Amino acid sequence: MRLNEKKQLIIAHIIIAIYLLPLLILGENAHIRVHDNLDSNIAWYKVLSESGQMFGSISATIPQVINGLPRNALGTEYSIIVWLYHLFPTMLAYFLSQAISRFVAFWGMYLLLKKHFILQREWTFINVWVALAFALTPFWPSGMLSTLGMPLALWAFLNIRNRERSWKNYVALTLLPLYSSFVLGFFFFLAAVGLLWLVDLLRGRGVNFRFLLSIVYMTVLYMLVEYRLVSSFLFSTEPNSRDEYFHARLPLWRVIRLTFKNFILGHTHVMTVHGLVILPVLLLALYIIFIRKLWKKEKAFWILLVINFVLSTWYAFWFYKGWYPLTVRFHVLDTFNFARFHFLRPLIIYLGFALGLKIMFEHITLKPIVHFFLVAQIILLFAFNDEIIHHTKPTVKQFYAEELFQNIKDYIGLPVEDYRVASIGIHPAISQYNGFYTLDTYNNFYPLTYKYTFRKIIENELAKNKNIRTYFDEWGGRCYLFTDELGKHYMFKKNSKQKLKNLELNTEAFKEMGGRFLFSAIPIKNAEENHLQLEKTFTNKDAAWKIYLYKAR
Repeated sequence: MRLNEKKQLIIAHIIIAIYLLPLLILGENAHIRVHDNLDSNIAWYKVLSESGQMFGSISATIPQVINGLPRNALGTEYSIIVWLYHLFPTMLAYFLSQAISRFVAFWGMYLLLKKHFILQREWTFINVWVALAFALTPFWPSGMLSTLGMPLALWAFLNIRNRERSWKNYVALTLLPLYSSFVLGFFFFLAAVGLLWLVDLLRGRGVNFRFLLSIVYMTVLYMLVEYRLVSSFLFSTEPNSRDEYFHARLPLWRVIRLTFKNFILGHTHVMTVHGLVILPVLLLALYIIFIRKLWKKEKAFWILLVINFVLSTWYAFWFYKGWYPLTVRFHVLDTFNFARFHFLRPLIIYLGFALGLKIMFEHITLKPIVHFFLVAQIILLFAFNDEIIHHTKPTVKQFYAEELFQNIKDYIGLPVEDYRVASIGIHPAISQYNGFYTLDTYNNFYPLTYKYTFRKIIENELAKNKNIRTYFDEWGGRCYLFTDELGKHYMFKKNSKQKLKNLELNTEAFKEMGGRFLFSAIPIKNAEENHLQLEKTFTNKDAAWKIYLYKAR
């Protein structure tokens, strides 16, 4: 390795460390993603850690949530991220998880580019800085290496495909299932790698048993690690909330619009931030190929570009209403989200970025423009740092407001297991994080019978508002106390002027489920009509919320 390359690698590591520094310095005062993060996963890890059911049986339940959330809904105990949150304070665990994911992402993409895509030493800088850019993408935190680990896995698979026998390949394939999700990334990745093996076979490259067995090996490992998911999906006979998930609703014109939206802007769970810098590079490289007739030489680039667009098209068409007859006949098309093949796009987009820069460097006179695009993308990704992009949201400390909820707990003065609570205007994950037993929750897998029972509490509110009715009835992952006046808004800060004036809850149904207290982030003006009594209002300087504590009469 040349000294210059070593220096670049050192600088890249320093930049990743700088990117992560706010999490380490600010701790609970840091701003991080709320959606599918603070409002769910982080609270789930804490609930699981404190439940005593880390190694619970596949039929075990966690009574703190919905009077008995299936243990299987909170994932496998063989995931490293679960143990990070079990062993360390929340924000230290979050920092460590981010660091692991980003450094593995960097090395995976760097090794993949250097070994299989851009081999020439004079283009080392492209490999290093594209790998750095890939590592700085604002990925979904609880996805871990589900997308960011794909370059490392592809590097290992391509090595094995080329009949390389290094132990490093198998170490990578063995460790990745412990820090990634099968259904949130690697199911689709392994399907794509399996397709590559089949293409090799059809093109006369032979069976390549070692390559095939490596794919089977990693798949089996995922089945073992995620045995709870396998058990729930294949062997559970009890109907669950996913049985009423309905996705095929969009007309053709909206599907076409969604195709281009996804192609240009990406998706929240696999954000690539590619529209402003990378997409122009891809289009400029395609123009160079077209003008100079480089189709054969740059085959890898344009094939990746085509796959990129096909994946966006597939994602959008998954929601096309024309699927409806098939979803009725084949229930798995509703319960399993096959649209997630687009989770392959971060890998494909950044491979295309590297190849596009190489094409430009070869065929344009103004070489520094390649460096400009690399620097511009890294600066852009820094602008998407959590501390910047989420600065208007509550900090972690403000969001979970532990002191505030401890005050509520002390005021109620009863063991938390003796009563149930629910929330209005804030996420139930906040109550769960603070140890309360909640009737409401955000989970994608819970008994369908519970959904129907909970629905009785809010049936009058759902009847008033088609938007929340469709959201609850045809998905139901957010089992919340929805109201017509608030709609799908769950974060009313303590300075909010919002009030509930026409609330219609079935308080009897709430009480029958064990409900005794409501935590409302806004005042309920017609509380008496709902048989609710305001007990006390709670707030403090470190909390984002003002909680109106109502007791069911």
